[in-house]
Amino acid sequence: MHRRHRATTALALICALSVLVLPGQASADPAPPPSAGGEGDKSLDQVRREIDELYRKAAVATDAYNLAEDQAQDQSGEIVKLARSIVAGEQRIEKLKDRLGAQARAQYRTGGVPRSAQLMLSGNPDLFLRGAGQLKQGQQAVKRMLDEMTRTQEDLRTYSKDASTEWTKLEANRKRKEKAQKEVKKQIDAAEKLESRLEAKERERMLQLERDEQYRAQSAWLNSGALKGGKGGAATSQGRQAITYATAQIGKPYIWGAEGPGGFDCSGLTQQAWAAAGRDIPRTSQEQWRLLPKVPVSAMRPGDLIVYFSDASHIGMYLGDGAIVHAPRPGRNVTIAGAGSMPILGVVRPG
Repeated sequence: MHRRHRATTALALICALSVLVLPGQASADPAPPPSAGGEGDKSLDQVRREIDELYRKAAVATDAYNLAEDQAQDQSGEIVKLARSIVAGEQRIEKLKDRLGAQARAQYRTGGVPRSAQLMLSGNPDLFLRGAGQLKQGQQAVKRMLDEMTRTQEDLRTYSKDASTEWTKLEANRKRKEKAQKEVKKQIDAAEKLESRLEAKERERMLQLERDEQYRAQSAWLNSGALKGGKGGAATSQGRQAITYATAQIGKPYIWGAEGPGGFDCSGLTQQAWAAAGRDIPRTSQEQWRLLPKVPVSAMRPGDLIVYFSDASHIGMYLGDGAIVHAPRPGRNVTIAGAGSMPILGVVRPG
């Protein structure tokens, strides 16, 4: 099975690269030119666009789910740290209480007469002076213990308050996750229901219409001169590692919320690819767009991430020569596609 998967991956790469080698003819979509459509294609194309829109809404909801999941994990970790701090603080207070208790017990054994009074009544000036110094040191030690206890108690109150805040956030994120999960399921179910009504020939024709549209978009993008200049240069060593990981996943299914190894959503693929290259990046396409350094399309280089649609709901990794590797949507597998086959919002550079 593994040899067959590697062979499939290698074949996909060869097929894609075979149409990318000539800069003047670069096209990451090996599909033939658009075919002529009839009147029946109009209604079928409307269904396709409706299905695409449902999957796009599912992608937005998936990003919301992934972000809530990521934040919930961070908050859970913070709560654990706070809990440990509270336990450590309580143990420290117990130790301070024991030490102060020892001081009190020592005084009780002297009959409750303060050490200062005992020294004054001794009648020995040398003993008095020596003891007075010891007494001062003892008083300072007690004061330090009391001050430390006060600070520790204040810290415990802060830790408890922070823990309560994190619990509130965690509960809010749990609800956000549940809501997003329901929304993802709702949109995917609606899309699959629409697709299930189509006959096999209609589904095949609809797929061809999709390829036709991607071909037109890719051709228009290449003809616009978007890649002219080549300012981005070659991939960095980290970029090459990220590309190696991402292309090795070709053929694996899109699974919403997944980060591998069996399947990926779009940002799960890009995140794990760059993690394999030693660079941690945010989990969602929207956070990757928001937080990673932006570069002009004309200056992008292999390994950069191209963000799609105005809401940053999709992302893919640039391979060079006008191609990306990405996890398209539910029902599809990780594949190579034209970088301009979808509306580009911008480009970000993890490293």
